[in-house]
Amino acid sequence: MPDLPAATPRARVRVPLRFQDGYSVDADVVTFHGLTDGQEHVALVLGTPSATPLVRLHSECLTGDVFGSARCDCGPQLREAVEQIATRGGVLLYLRQEGRGIGLYNKLDAYALQDEGLDTYAANTALGLPEDARDYTSAAQMLTALGITSLDLLSNNPDKAEQLRTLGVDVRHRVPTGVFTTAHNVRYLRAKVLQTQHTLPLPELSAG
Repeated sequence: MPDLPAATPRARVRVPLRFQDGYSVDADVVTFHGLTDGQEHVALVLGTPSATPLVRLHSECLTGDVFGSARCDCGPQLREAVEQIATRGGVLLYLRQEGRGIGLYNKLDAYALQDEGLDTYAANTALGLPEDARDYTSAAQMLTALGITSLDLLSNNPDKAEQLRTLGVDVRHRVPTGVFTTAHNVRYLRAKVLQTQHTLPLPELSAG
């Protein structure tokens, strides 16, 4: 188990969350000192967390989370996660890792290559970038600072669970998210399943 540098809570403030479909809930938003990557990640504490809370690591997606882009499933996953976590009690870590860690401009450059036929991972590689540059050390620091050492992880991505376990966090179960397909994101979701073993039951796979 690695000896992680300690992070500490910086501030905790109550924020009312309101979604376009009318769902609303209050969250305690926590900021931190001492995160290793220096990014302004935040934790949203929802409901009353138990000893083994439900946790989601959600990577920032400006196009999906804010503008409702149909090219990914990030916005619907965020909306679903907030309600599920609020109902059970837990934490959503909102991580500033746009484009699987490559940044907004590079993500949009990758979109242009996807329009030419490359999948989301091949587009990153064509730009000389990693398929997935995300590192969850800061997430483990945040969880430790919140006193969370064991959790159920809301995710379809096995890499998140593996990284957290390597960082000393006990991931008891991985809970799948819903499947949010559109005509615009089917190729994107298919690539997630085929390239990085996301647990998404896509009927489209049988069509090629």
